Amino acid sequence: MAASYAQASGAPAPGGTSGGQGATIVSTWDFGAAANAAAFAKLRAGGTLIDAVEAGAMVPEADPTNHSVGYAGYPDRDGHVTLDAVIMDDAGGVGAVAALENTVHAISVARRVMERTPHTFLVGEGATRFARDQGFPQQSLLTPESEKAWRDWLKTAKYQPEANSENRTRTPGGALDHDTIGLLARSADGRLAGACTTSGMAFKMRGRVGDSPQVGSGLYVEAGIGGATSTGLGEEVTRVAGSARVVASMRSGASPQKACEEVVRHIAHLRGDAIRGVQVGFLALDPKGNVGAFCLLPGFTYAVTDAHGVTKVLKAASLFQA
Repeated sequence: MAASYAQASGAPAPGGTSGGQGATIVSTWDFGAAANAAAFAKLRAGGTLIDAVEAGAMVPEADPTNHSVGYAGYPDRDGHVTLDAVIMDDAGGVGAVAALENTVHAISVARRVMERTPHTFLVGEGATRFARDQGFPQQSLLTPESEKAWRDWLKTAKYQPEANSENRTRTPGGALDHDTIGLLARSADGRLAGACTTSGMAFKMRGRVGDSPQVGSGLYVEAGIGGATSTGLGEEVTRVAGSARVVASMRSGASPQKACEEVVRHIAHLRGDAIRGVQVGFLALDPKGNVGAFCLLPGFTYAVTDAHGVTKVLKAASLFQA
């Protein structure tokens, strides 16, 4: 599938197949291009939207060079790598996990929560036990590189959020504090699904959970309206139920772009100087395939794959210039 870099300026069953025809897939950050490719391939092979977003999220989860998601994620301040994930369709089906340990594919465990339990959210020891019960292999997630970054951090033990830590040019060992990958997929008939997965804030307090696995914060999808996912410092997204707020704006008639802009501006107004130097961004998709993205600071990128499987990595517009 081709990829390029550019500047942005009566329903069937949920998760129905599209065969890739007329589909749209979007995801956060430049590494989302590989995730989109996996998601598109799954749709082209006859998979459902849920199959597609799961397949897409699994790509960065297994990537040892990605320290913000899955295997090789940066640990908490006690040296434990813990994972958070959520998966959702547009009919209200949802599953999530948080503080999951020793399991590479948190998104797949989240899907099992959705499909095989009466619950929507499992956390900590319970989530890890459920993963073992479901046959997911136990595997250490801490790699020599991520362990070294943690030990280097311990020398100062100073946490300072760094905007756009997901950019692949960052150097391990700094305060690379967040983030995630969020994916949204649309079928030819306008159905939607989404997924979000992360190892969370680097060197976070033990037990910290950010926006990513929380329905309405890290991800929200609604039939006939659209879907949204967030990126950046999770605490700021969670304060306003950011993704649900984006979708609510779309429900009121805003385009995906205007909805993302509205919520970012709301956060800036609400928080004032408290969000200076902090990145928060949103990515949204509607049933017609319209895409929107907006962030506080320059640097947020996102990947869009069209019905032909062609992917472009775009730069989101930002509220502030620095």
